Amino acid sequence: MHPAITWRLALVRAVVLAGITLAAPAAAQNGSSFLAASTSAIDYRVTQGPMTRPAASCRSTLQLTGHDYSVISATLVAATSEVPEHCRVYGVIRPEINFGVHLPTRWNGRFYMQGNGGYAGNAPDAEGTLRTAMRAVANGFAAASTDTGHDARVEPLGTFAHNNQAKEIDYAFRAVHLTAVTAKAVIAAYYETPQRYSYWDGCSTGGRQGLMSAQRFPGDFDGIIAGAPVQNFTDTQMAYIWNNQALAETPLSEAKVAQVGEAVYERCDGVDGLEDGLIGDPRQCDFDPSRHLPVCSGSASDECFTPGEIETLQAIYAGPVAGGQQLFPGQPLGAEPGGWTNWIVSDRGTTIGSRFSDAFFKYLAFTPDEPDFDWRTFDFATDPARATSRAMLDAMDPDLSAFRARGGKMITHFGWADTALNPMMGLNYYEDVLETMGQGDTLDFYRFFTVPGMFHCAGGLGTDRFDVMTPLVNWVEGGVAPETIPAARVESGQVTRTRPLCPYPQVARYTGSGSIDDATNFACAAP
Repeated sequence: MHPAITWRLALVRAVVLAGITLAAPAAAQNGSSFLAASTSAIDYRVTQGPMTRPAASCRSTLQLTGHDYSVISATLVAATSEVPEHCRVYGVIRPEINFGVHLPTRWNGRFYMQGNGGYAGNAPDAEGTLRTAMRAVANGFAAASTDTGHDARVEPLGTFAHNNQAKEIDYAFRAVHLTAVTAKAVIAAYYETPQRYSYWDGCSTGGRQGLMSAQRFPGDFDGIIAGAPVQNFTDTQMAYIWNNQALAETPLSEAKVAQVGEAVYERCDGVDGLEDGLIGDPRQCDFDPSRHLPVCSGSASDECFTPGEIETLQAIYAGPVAGGQQLFPGQPLGAEPGGWTNWIVSDRGTTIGSRFSDAFFKYLAFTPDEPDFDWRTFDFATDPARATSRAMLDAMDPDLSAFRARGGKMITHFGWADTALNPMMGLNYYEDVLETMGQGDTLDFYRFFTVPGMFHCAGGLGTDRFDVMTPLVNWVEGGVAPETIPAARVESGQVTRTRPLCPYPQVARYTGSGSIDDATNFACAAP
C-alpha cells in the first residue's frame, strides 16, 4: 500500500480513538485571506502605495446617528505590532442589527466585509470576528461585520426566528445589505471619499450571504468570495433529517464509518491516476457498500457490516428521494475518514446536523412555526413542499446578469470532503449559472474551485490553506482571472503538501516526476 495511504489510515484510526473531529472551527473560515498579499500583482498592502487618511476625527462618527442607524461608540485604537491605528465604530441598524466598522488611519481605499457561520448571531466585537477584521485592517482595508440582527448567546441556533419574521428577514438577507450600505456611509463620512472597491469574504452561511448579495443586491460588492455556500438552505436541513432517519433504523458508529473510509480509499484513491491519499473527484468512484464491504453472514461483528448498516450507508450516499424523485444530492464519497464525525454520526450524542435541522424546522421552515416539530415524523412525500423558507433563505437564482453587468467578479469553492454542506450543491448551482448565462459570459465573471479532501471550509485530508482574496483583487482591479490558486496543507506549523486548485471542470494532474507533495509537479488540465 502507498505510504500516503498508510499514513492516512493511521490518522483516521487515531481520530476515532481520540473521539475528536478533524473539522476546523467556524472562526477559521477566513483565516487564509491575504496570505498571498506580498506576491500580489496589485499591491494592496498598507505598507505600500498611496494611502488615504481620515478627514474627520474618530469621535466625530458619533454624529452619524440618524433615523436608520445609531453609532453607539467610536474609539481610536492605538497601533500594535500587528495592527495599525484605526477607528473602531460600533452601532445598531433598526431594529436591532448590530454592526462594526473598522477604519484604518492609513486606508488603501478598499472595503472588506466578512460573512457569518451557521445561524450567525456573533457580535461584531466577538474574538473571532475581530480577528478576521483586524487581518483586513492590517492590509489597509476598512472592514465591517454584522450579527444579522440577533445575539446567539441569548437566542441560540434558529430560536431567534420563533414567531418573528422580521428577524428571519434580517438573517436571510436584510442585515448584510444594510450593514454594507451603512458601512459605506461611515467610510465616506470619515475619509470624505467613498471606497474605490468593495469585497465580500465568507464561507458556509457566509457563502450563502455572498451569493444572496450577488443575486439580490448586485451593487453591494465588486468582488465576492462564497466558500462552501449553504445556498440551498432548506434542502440541506432536509438532508440532515434524511440521514438521521436512516441512522435511527440502523446506527453507525464512528469506528464503522472509519472502516468504510478505508474501503473507499482502497478502491478509489488511484482512480484519478495518483495514489496520494486523496480522491480527486468522488463522482469517479464506483464504491458500493453492498459489493465492496464485508457483509455479516451471521451475527453482528466489528469485522463486518450487517444488512441494516449497509442499507443505512446506501441511503446516505443516495440522498433524499420521494416518489422516485431526487430531492437533494446524496453524500459524495471520500469524507468518511473523520469528516462524517459530528456532522453525520457521533458516538457522543446528537450531531451538529441534527441540532441545525431541528431548529430550522421548528422556527424557520414553516408558516406558522412548529415548535413541537419531531424529525422522526417528517414525511418526505409531503413535508418538503410545505416549506415556506425557500424564497427568503435559499440563494438559488442562477441569473447573475445584473452582477456581471456592473463588473462584479465572484469565486466560489467547495471541499470535496465537506459533510456539513454537500459540495454537489455548489457544483450544481455553478452548472445552472453556466446553462442560464452561457459559458462565455459566466467565465467572464465567475469561477468555481473544488478542493480534494477538504472538510467544511477548512480541515480534512487534503490542502486547506489558500488565499482567495488576493486573486479576487487581481481579477476585480486588474482584469486577470484566476487560472489556479496555490493551496497548502499545514501540520504542526509545517507545510507538508502543496497543490494547485483548479477552476472547475479542470483538475490538478501530476506531471509524472518529482514529489507528489510539491505543487510545481502538478498542472491544471481537463478531466
